[in-house]
Amino acid sequence: MPDTSPTDPTSGSPDLIEAPRRRRWPLVLGGLVALAVVAGVLVATTGGDDDTNAAGGEAVRIGVVGASDPYWATYEEAAADEGIDVEIVDFADYNQPNPAVAEGELDLNQFQHIVFLADYNVATGEDLQPIGATAIYPLGLHSKQYDAVEDIPDGATVAVPDDASNQARALVLLQSAGLIELKSGGTIFSDLADVDTDASRVQVEALAAALTATSLDDLAGAVVNNDFVERAGLDFDDALAQDDPSDSAALPYANVFAARADDLDDPTYQRLVEIYQETQAVQDGVVEVSGGTAVMLDTPVEQLQASLAEVEADTRDQG
Repeated sequence: MPDTSPTDPTSGSPDLIEAPRRRRWPLVLGGLVALAVVAGVLVATTGGDDDTNAAGGEAVRIGVVGASDPYWATYEEAAADEGIDVEIVDFADYNQPNPAVAEGELDLNQFQHIVFLADYNVATGEDLQPIGATAIYPLGLHSKQYDAVEDIPDGATVAVPDDASNQARALVLLQSAGLIELKSGGTIFSDLADVDTDASRVQVEALAAALTATSLDDLAGAVVNNDFVERAGLDFDDALAQDDPSDSAALPYANVFAARADDLDDPTYQRLVEIYQETQAVQDGVVEVSGGTAVMLDTPVEQLQASLAEVEADTRDQG
């Protein structure tokens, strides 16, 4: 992704994330059946000890959500130019790529932020680790019925994603928009039980992340993950409110490449992260697909892993 932002997010809205105070953390491991779409050719990587990868010389399989985004084809070409064959495997559901990496069906995945990864590791006992940053994407509140937050009537229903990490972030967004009040003040561990219903203007319903946008005909509004905005025929610019992805406290929401802990030093995997971060056409493509909303990162991997360890520790404490 383009190096259009500093290594760490710059300061912005102070209420994006607060220190965790409480934990109710239901991991959603069910959901839609994953759709595997092969977008690469299986050809051995070039020879040499430094080029040997953990997949035994075969194409590196990377799981993503949204393989049809044009920048993935550009990324494959950039990797092929360096003798690395990449096979992009598409998933329709966020809950599938991590188990696929843990079980060795994939070598890497790139679809999630650190909070989501921490939730998975704690819930399953796995130890997937970030090996490189990609971007932070804002969450937006969308509506088909109303043009402004103020127009949403009291008592109306607004949807948020049902996976724990995105739900907490969405609830903080709704609070900042003045639609709800959170008993804790809002943390990365907030859930529906944290909503003070008596003090809130709207009712909140949790839906699968892929369904919040497609359910807008029946809702006053919904917080829609960046991946699903355009697919649902929505416009990024039409969001009634969104959080600030450049907030200095937003590092736990940095999206990452994730690998098994044993593969952190694999030189091919490390080079694939660099190709993603250094190839301008890939960077530009990510920004374009995000509607210009993506804040691109090349945060040092040590900071990513430290953030993951901190969120995991907080998650266990809250559990």
